[in-house]
Amino acid sequence: MSELYPLLMRPLFDPRPWGSVDLTPIYPNHRFEEKIGEAWLTGDHCRVANGQLAGKTLGELTVGYGRELVGTAPENAMQFPLLMKFLFPHEKLSVQVHPDDASAKAAELPCGKTECWYVAHAQPGAKLALGLRPGVAKPEFEQGIHQQRAEELLNWINVFPGEMIYVAGGTVHTIGPGMVLVETQQQSDTTYRLYDYGRGRELHLEAGMAAVKEHVASGKVIRPASVNKNGGKNVHSQLIAAPYFKVDMFELKEIQDFGPQTGKTSAQILLAVEGCGVVEAENSESVTLAKGDAVVVPAAIENFRIRPQWSVELLRAQVPPVSVPEPATRM
Repeated sequence: MSELYPLLMRPLFDPRPWGSVDLTPIYPNHRFEEKIGEAWLTGDHCRVANGQLAGKTLGELTVGYGRELVGTAPENAMQFPLLMKFLFPHEKLSVQVHPDDASAKAAELPCGKTECWYVAHAQPGAKLALGLRPGVAKPEFEQGIHQQRAEELLNWINVFPGEMIYVAGGTVHTIGPGMVLVETQQQSDTTYRLYDYGRGRELHLEAGMAAVKEHVASGKVIRPASVNKNGGKNVHSQLIAAPYFKVDMFELKEIQDFGPQTGKTSAQILLAVEGCGVVEAENSESVTLAKGDAVVVPAAIENFRIRPQWSVELLRAQVPPVSVPEPATRM
């Protein structure tokens, strides 16, 4: 029997010049004097907040427990496979690109960085840029960077709460203010900054332009219909199924049981975006999961349940049990 249990993760708040001091849409009891851009939930340096492993980092536990924690789906049992975090943009992020696996391999990096964004909150008119504008080729875009007009050459789209957006490696992108995103991604932090509005930070044009793809599968994910359970009191929605991650939404008003996984197994990340619930597993203390909290359920735990406290809306992220193609998207 594994010593592991559902792990409540302590968020790691990361200052960024484009971030916000007001994180109340997710963390109403936190106050910050510096701009926070990201709240990391499953990074290697994020620490456990509950039980006998409290204080240990997720990186340490991954090395110590290997496949008991991460499961059989990732190729590398010595690295936690998914990074999940909140983004709090108060200003525009730099125009940037992440490499796909092929570009990462050419640059002697462990892996690329494909990601997805769930729109947890968005003010009217909130926008982000995804890919190059139709008809714009890489040479024109690179020239636009030098001419300080890179933003004009991007494909800007409006975003709304509840949408899921797929960002394949190689996609030029940036995020505007007025939204809160939940990012799920390959466990990589490789970012090439292409344009930064004159903020004075380092650019990575040579490596970044080599990683840029003109044609990508990125966009808003076309989702299948939701499934009602427990007489319609619980709702399950598949938000995205992609090669590196699968993310589902559960809206629970009654107890929901989660049984053994079929195919390859994976650690599961539970993130509450509204309400509160309790995660219960055999031979483990229960864990309260409130808005903004993330719990990692190790792969070795085959059965667990979530008991909502009135109601809870949560995301579940995991590595897909079988090979999955890129999702159907639209701009």
